[in-house]
Amino acid sequence: MTEILVVYYSRYGATAQMARHVARGVESVSGMQARLRTVPPVSATCEAVSPEIPAEGPPYVTTQDLEECAGLAIGSPTRFGNMAAPMKYFLDQTGSQWLSGALAGKPAGVFTSTGTLHGGQESTLLSMMIPLLHHGMLLVGLPYTEPALTETRTGGTPYGASHFAGPKGDLPLSEDERHLCHALGERIARTAQALGLALHQGESR
Repeated sequence: MTEILVVYYSRYGATAQMARHVARGVESVSGMQARLRTVPPVSATCEAVSPEIPAEGPPYVTTQDLEECAGLAIGSPTRFGNMAAPMKYFLDQTGSQWLSGALAGKPAGVFTSTGTLHGGQESTLLSMMIPLLHHGMLLVGLPYTEPALTETRTGGTPYGASHFAGPKGDLPLSEDERHLCHALGERIARTAQALGLALHQGESR
């Protein structure tokens, strides 16, 4: 099985729900498997206070997960139109992977959740794309051949999947939002599969 890494930070659970739907999209492609991971919160104290293994949910992501994956999806809630600090903190630790080119040529996609409908979804998605471009990754968005992208009255952008969680963070994912999360995962998986096949054919010539 070829694995796509789906890594996210979620404060109230909405981004975690999106990650699970992205993972299902990955696994809808034959021969592809999702590796679901999260990032720990950033401590406000000088010493780390979180356990090395989370009490519930998927394990914390490592840089080794990045090196082993054939593609990547990252998700974060928005913080003033930007990715949340825990996701930025993790990405800031990937200098070795940048130097070695471990992620270069691999497909990647992004997803986000916001408390307000116009609360910085697109700018947050763009903020997550920037370090992936520096890594040489091939960004995979959502094309307008996905009908949900033009029909949605909730979240959904061509830059990646998004969700409107509401001011209290309690709105469930709409049908369109779930579909677009699934479509994003499937698109990353199919792209990774096609790239792997092309590489294999090139090596066999």
